Amino acid sequence: MTTPTVADITQRKPPAWSLPPLDTPGSRAIPVDTLRRFADECRLDIVEMLCRAGSGHPGGSFSAINLTTTLFLDEMRHRPHEPRWPERDRLVLSKGHAVPSLYAPLAQLGYLRRDELWTLRRLGSRLQGHPANMLCPGIEASTGSLGQGLSVAQGMALAGLMDGKGKDPAFRVYCITGDGELQEGQVWEAAMSAPRHKVHNLTVIMDCNGGQIDGLVKDVLDLEPLADKWKAFNWHVLTIDGHDFVQFRAALQAARAETTRPTAIIARTTKGHGASLFEKDLVGWHGKTPTRDEANQVIAEILGRLG
Repeated sequence: MTTPTVADITQRKPPAWSLPPLDTPGSRAIPVDTLRRFADECRLDIVEMLCRAGSGHPGGSFSAINLTTTLFLDEMRHRPHEPRWPERDRLVLSKGHAVPSLYAPLAQLGYLRRDELWTLRRLGSRLQGHPANMLCPGIEASTGSLGQGLSVAQGMALAGLMDGKGKDPAFRVYCITGDGELQEGQVWEAAMSAPRHKVHNLTVIMDCNGGQIDGLVKDVLDLEPLADKWKAFNWHVLTIDGHDFVQFRAALQAARAETTRPTAIIARTTKGHGASLFEKDLVGWHGKTPTRDEANQVIAEILGRLG
């Protein structure tokens, strides 16, 4: 296989996605092959934008991309041409350092021009290293100080209940956290508060990839038994393979069917999933970007899957 050049990726045209309307409620039953291909197209853009930026977080971006793909394509109600549509569902990426896993699907869906991805982390760019709500369409909250996203998402969910009719909220809210992030105390203040307010339109998705900047999560501060902790706070708790589109779709459907309390989805993932280079070192690729040769290696692997 010929190693791709920079031009092959930046000038490559992704597929013209044939999708049903994205502002319909509930699962849209997007074929798994489409979800998988969309996620890999996003991986191509993520590795390229990180390589060009020279800084960022590939491991957590790759572990989360199947989650954000499923949310944007199959689950959430939203309108790329109307980013502030009042009835849209909201996604808060609490692990804000993994924001390439938001930027890439937003570009694929038309919120952004794809060529804007290559400005990641540049001075004056709308695409900063952590989400900036006032700069970029499709970004619901400015995050990056770990532990705060779930509190923000809970406030949004409460507003959705107040704007709606109790059991029929005006919109749903999703929050993606990292597992290392769960070591922050504010997460557990929100975890205690949300069931008290019966924000059943709130779903927290934990990207449990096992690694954080200081080492393995289990060695830095072990979270287990994680499911029991959330159950103790009276959450509806589900544990899934976070890379399995079918399992994640079923968990989201179960969350939507829950009408009395919020849902916590523990998504077991692999840091750097989808790139064998990144998967070899769960900690090393947390905040290190690939060289040009390393990026091309990852690109070649993904292109090989795409055919």
